Amino acid sequence: MEFKEKINLEKLPQHIAIIMDGNGRWAKQQGEQRIFGHENGVKSVRESVEAAAELGIKYLTLYAFSTENWNRPQEEVIALMQLLVHTISAETKTLNENKIRLQAIGDLKSLPDDCYRELHEAIDNTKNNTRTTLVLALSYSSRWEITNAMKQIAEQIENKKLSVLEITEETINANLCTAGIPEPELMIRTSGEHRISNFLLWQLAYSELYFTDKLWPDFRKNDLYEAIVDYQNRERRFGKTSEQLITK
Repeated sequence: MEFKEKINLEKLPQHIAIIMDGNGRWAKQQGEQRIFGHENGVKSVRESVEAAAELGIKYLTLYAFSTENWNRPQEEVIALMQLLVHTISAETKTLNENKIRLQAIGDLKSLPDDCYRELHEAIDNTKNNTRTTLVLALSYSSRWEITNAMKQIAEQIENKKLSVLEITEETINANLCTAGIPEPELMIRTSGEHRISNFLLWQLAYSELYFTDKLWPDFRKNDLYEAIVDYQNRERRFGKTSEQLITK
């Protein structure tokens, strides 16, 4: 079933976030090593970015590598970093051709030097694109992000630039990695797992959550369209009653 024609272009989410899960299991099903799944997951990234840009989604955030992923076997981590560097370099031209801006959130300084350098070169090379912003969450965890934000706020208080009574939700927002990026209206997780795994805990407070059994390397444009249609069929109340949402 094609879901694209069912999408209401007047009710698109401005920001979609995706937990790309299932690469390892997909590779195991093929009788291959885990990195084979990560390599095939690149096509799913490409399709998702293209679909988002074609529809007019302004922000797409992909959970690419968590701080916890550093604890995986060293050979997998090294292979992942090499794949990341190669993919960023290879895709920069395509990003520019499609007017897609690249951004990244997370503890980026913990990345290997070559990965950090390639990432920032791609960010700089695409900075003037305005069609869609692709945000890569790299060496990211929400607990790390919130802890880091608290340290920044504490430093501002210590330097007399902020008082405790001046702290608001906006203060916290301004000190998160996602400062200036709207909160996701829709969060998608592949592979059948029903958890958010330390991803955008603050930002997902009112997001609609969508879970699919598809493993990430099998995720295609139509799967993204299906998630958007499901989102558009939901009633978002933000703590209000259905009756309060009815406009006269």
